[in-house]
Amino acid sequence: MTRALTRGILLTAVSSLAITLSACGSDDTAAESTAATTPSTSSSAPESTAAAAPVSDEPFGEGCAAVPTEGPGSFQGMSADPVATAAGNNPALSTLVQAVQAANLVDTLNTTQDITVLAPANPAFEAVPADALQGLLADTPALTAVLTHHVIPGRLAPDELAGTHTTLNNDEVTIEGSGEDFTIGADGTVVGMEASVICGNVQTANATVYIIDQVLQPAAG
Repeated sequence: MTRALTRGILLTAVSSLAITLSACGSDDTAAESTAATTPSTSSSAPESTAAAAPVSDEPFGEGCAAVPTEGPGSFQGMSADPVATAAGNNPALSTLVQAVQAANLVDTLNTTQDITVLAPANPAFEAVPADALQGLLADTPALTAVLTHHVIPGRLAPDELAGTHTTLNNDEVTIEGSGEDFTIGADGTVVGMEASVICGNVQTANATVYIIDQVLQPAAG
């Protein structure tokens, strides 16, 4: 009887061991199957992260915060009007518009197709000494030369802005930089300070506008 009991215990132990090994084998097979069917992301994730973002064609620059968010003077509103009219609707460019009106250039700017305008914001004119500014506004030929020096034939996208360009005043302006950072040297401004684009790639019906923080002047000649 003792021998039969011992044999029964051994058979039970062997059966349990067989079931245990079978279960482990099943788990190992399932794990292998899962590993084989689950795609690995370790190699593709860095490529996705490193992909370059598309270049935006929206206006850029800190100065864009001064542009109204809605109405005729907003970016959307300006895009529907020719450039002098569009600037007249934008309070950030009110002094420039007064100068354009004084030089009788409203029609010229509104009817000339495909131009780039370097538009001094109001603080740019405020930086000019009052007596010098009043003298300029009273001298139509000189004012016309200064204002047309800010206008370049052709609509320049940001990646075309850097370089030396011929202006409507039949002289040249040199712009340096890339991306969203563009400057014009101090020797090309009225007050002798480097000019920067503070709000670029603003679209109107006939022009691309780059708002700048200094008033430019033609080279003495």
